[in-house]
Amino acid sequence: MLVPKTEITVALAGNPNVGKSTLFNTLTGLHQHTGNWPGKTVGIATGKLRRKEITYTFVDLPGTYSLCGASEDEKIAGEYVSANEADCVVVVCDGSCLERSLILALEIVKRCSRTVVCVNLMDEAKRHGITVDERELSRRLGVPVVLTAAGRKKGIDALLAQIEKTAFAAEERSLPNWENSVAAAEEIVRCCVTKTDAEAENFRRKVDRLFVSRRFGVPLMFLLLLGIIWLTVWGANYPSMLLEKLFDAGYVYLYRWLSGVPWWLQGALVDGLYATSARVISVMLPPMAIFFPLFTILEDVGYLPRMAFLMDPCMARCGGCGKQALTLCMGLGCNAVGVMGCRIIDSPRERLCAILTNAFVPCNGRFPTLILLGSLFFPDVGAALVVAACVALGVVGAMGVSGLLSKTVFRARASVFLMEIPPFRRPRLGQILVRSLIDRTLFIAGRALTVAAPAGVVLWVISNTPVLGWLAAFLDPVGLFLGMNGVILLGFILSLPANELLIPVILMSLTQSGNLQSADIYGNQLLLQTMTLSMAVCTMVFTVFHWPCSTTLMTVYRETKSIKKTAAAFLLPTAVGCVLCIVLNLLIQYISA
Repeated sequence: MLVPKTEITVALAGNPNVGKSTLFNTLTGLHQHTGNWPGKTVGIATGKLRRKEITYTFVDLPGTYSLCGASEDEKIAGEYVSANEADCVVVVCDGSCLERSLILALEIVKRCSRTVVCVNLMDEAKRHGITVDERELSRRLGVPVVLTAAGRKKGIDALLAQIEKTAFAAEERSLPNWENSVAAAEEIVRCCVTKTDAEAENFRRKVDRLFVSRRFGVPLMFLLLLGIIWLTVWGANYPSMLLEKLFDAGYVYLYRWLSGVPWWLQGALVDGLYATSARVISVMLPPMAIFFPLFTILEDVGYLPRMAFLMDPCMARCGGCGKQALTLCMGLGCNAVGVMGCRIIDSPRERLCAILTNAFVPCNGRFPTLILLGSLFFPDVGAALVVAACVALGVVGAMGVSGLLSKTVFRARASVFLMEIPPFRRPRLGQILVRSLIDRTLFIAGRALTVAAPAGVVLWVISNTPVLGWLAAFLDPVGLFLGMNGVILLGFILSLPANELLIPVILMSLTQSGNLQSADIYGNQLLLQTMTLSMAVCTMVFTVFHWPCSTTLMTVYRETKSIKKTAAAFLLPTAVGCVLCIVLNLLIQYISA
């Protein structure tokens, strides 16, 4: 007599971008990052579900096109499925493009006796006029088939019931043997899939060809990115001002509340910890709260793979691939996020190269400095165009250094770029807000605060002793050689915890006020009086090319587990920034003479 199990291990396998992580989230209640572009799952994630006295352990495998693939992700998925460690394997397929998904499904069905085929994204398929004959598909595959729309939680109960039935089956079924999986997939789709809206499908293809064409796709891509930058710059001003006023009121209240404690404790807590944290949040939070939702919309509708396709030829000349362009775009929001995003790159060599050069793209923590200096010294041009020019300079720098590394330290045969182009989809606004504001904006802000808060105390101690003036005077010859001065260079060094601190630290050094709060009072006028145009230009160049913030450096170490590689991520942009500033300073001096 067969004793029923109380625990079931279920492996979720499938191609990239078939909604596998969304299904995993729906089943387990966890929150994996999901999006409409391939490669979102780059490791094995597990989650549990308790239902009818049965505990389901779901294993979300990396997306793969074959169980015998060469990439690390495909090897992980193939080894897990082939080891038969799961009680049931659920093959997740894309209902809007079933033929491509069935090739992997047929491969898994041949190896695993307990398999369920889950045809997901049926809501997308319905919008495209596609219907799937569930019974006929099950008959031809020889395994149970369940239709689902995981994003809308449709078909989930039926899927769980079928998983339970398959895992508890008394006998294992005989494994089929298709000689040609591609031909078999084509034949099965012809018999099981019906398309009723050919005209709409042709229109979608024309739109898709427009976005990936070399003639129109590249200009549209740059216009989109320029629009995102402009909205981020323009939209962050008012929220930042409101947050500053709110924190200013809190500063006065907190200062009064701590009036009875020793002056040094009051200064360390209020002028150091609180003022620094408030400055970071008021400057960092609004741009991220605007940039990340806009960027996530592009991700959710499926535009990012098209961007990677457009950028691949250019990146390939620099020894990279189109996916590196995506990680650079992610770095615009936060370099730490961009570094983590490098996991989607299959080649270890290209992944490391992308990690080391991600900080060449200015994150939104550097935007406030670029916006302020751009608006003060280039008022006729506009801050948005200045920031866009700096971003373009950073991208060129990243590509140039990537090309240099690929021809020297990381010399190897170029990898083959393979990336699925998913269909355009309607953005899921609820998921976009949760993913962009909670999973990204608040997560990065919290990580920055853990570094900025204690750094604020150290900064207050230094600024209230002669050490700050001594350090600025000591660094002055180096700063002047770089086209800046000792105060500006010291500002860069002390803003290592968070790039948002650069201008406040510079102002605090100039005013010798001892706290960020009073330094902000003098603000723009003081910068115009103490900085020349050439100093401002060199400062903006060094803002683009200098060491990453401590949060990004910690992320690099977590991703590489190497102090040497983390040091390289620190030194590479710094070396480029120093060379550019020295050349620019000498050139300005030569022209002036």
